[in-house]
Amino acid sequence: MGEFRFMQGNEAMTEGAIAAGARFYAGYPITPSSEVAETSSIRLPQVGGLYVQMEDEIGSMAALVGASCSGKKAYTATSGPGLSLMAENLGVAVMGEIPCVLIDVQRSGPSTGLATKPAQGDVIQARWGTHGDHSIIVLSPSSVQDCFDLMVTAFNYAELYRTPVIFLSDEVIGHLREQVIIRSPEEITVVERKQPTCAPEDYKPYDHSNGLAPLASYGSKYVFKVNGSMHDELGRPCARPDNADRVIRHLTEKIESHRDEITITRKYQMEDAEYVIIAYGGSARSALSAMKKAREKGIRAGVLQLVTIWPVADKEIQAAMEQAKAVVVPEMNLGQFIGEIRMRNPKNIPVIGVNRVDGKPIQPAEILKKIEEVAK
Repeated sequence: MGEFRFMQGNEAMTEGAIAAGARFYAGYPITPSSEVAETSSIRLPQVGGLYVQMEDEIGSMAALVGASCSGKKAYTATSGPGLSLMAENLGVAVMGEIPCVLIDVQRSGPSTGLATKPAQGDVIQARWGTHGDHSIIVLSPSSVQDCFDLMVTAFNYAELYRTPVIFLSDEVIGHLREQVIIRSPEEITVVERKQPTCAPEDYKPYDHSNGLAPLASYGSKYVFKVNGSMHDELGRPCARPDNADRVIRHLTEKIESHRDEITITRKYQMEDAEYVIIAYGGSARSALSAMKKAREKGIRAGVLQLVTIWPVADKEIQAAMEQAKAVVVPEMNLGQFIGEIRMRNPKNIPVIGVNRVDGKPIQPAEILKKIEEVAK
């Protein structure tokens, strides 16, 4: 049985990472994610891990890649400005297929913005923030318990699909304090990294013809290369058109072809819902309250919560769109995910955004007002 605690979302992320087997953190403090670094600096040495205070976010992401290549489960935490600085080395992790977890606790506005205020303005950046064709996995917590449980899931996905995973939180959840169960090891499924079993001279770290190739560790008897350039099955630079086509398609298809296993959604009162709220992260909490208030007024509202934001939960969103008379999408931005929902609208029903970019969370009353408008 796990242990009940009362803690902050950012603290629970650290506990979830440790439970998943993470033993390396490299990062640079930035509001509103700094508690992840602070907690990691205390907890990792207690479990035999290593915390490194880096000079900036560029070096942080580079250290993360190096630690993962050395066989350690590794993570970092930042906010929007830091995510921008990490983007280039995130591309290296994508191209090199290096498992790691990048936490982004979102804050308001471009540049320095409102450093202590909540937002959900990095949704598109999380998907496309680093250059080139690729796919990526992005998870969005909506509770402190999620911060623990989904961190384990994030590391499992990273290992299963040999990919960086972005843990896209926001200030509301990062600084929220709630009761959380720190689950015991017996209650958690942890995916460990597969090691090659072939002879060292036969090892091909990027030969995925029989499923994802296992990733050896630096310092082992297996030699492999990681860089940002296009490479062949051995990791050697290779600019042949057919090879480039193979690699880029693989980086997308290894994730997109497993949407059913990767996408996590939660449905609330959807059995008879005529008006559906599609929400994620901190806004999902307000969506649930608005749904209850709408039900009290006789409006059959339901909530489809997107826990996995990327890849898009196609089947679940399309099913909700076919069922609903109208859809309301609350986001602490000017509408970053609503475009994905509008593209999956076979009946051409109203899809209405509820948006705030003033550094304040969306209130249930704002969502309820939109529901009542479309229900008239």
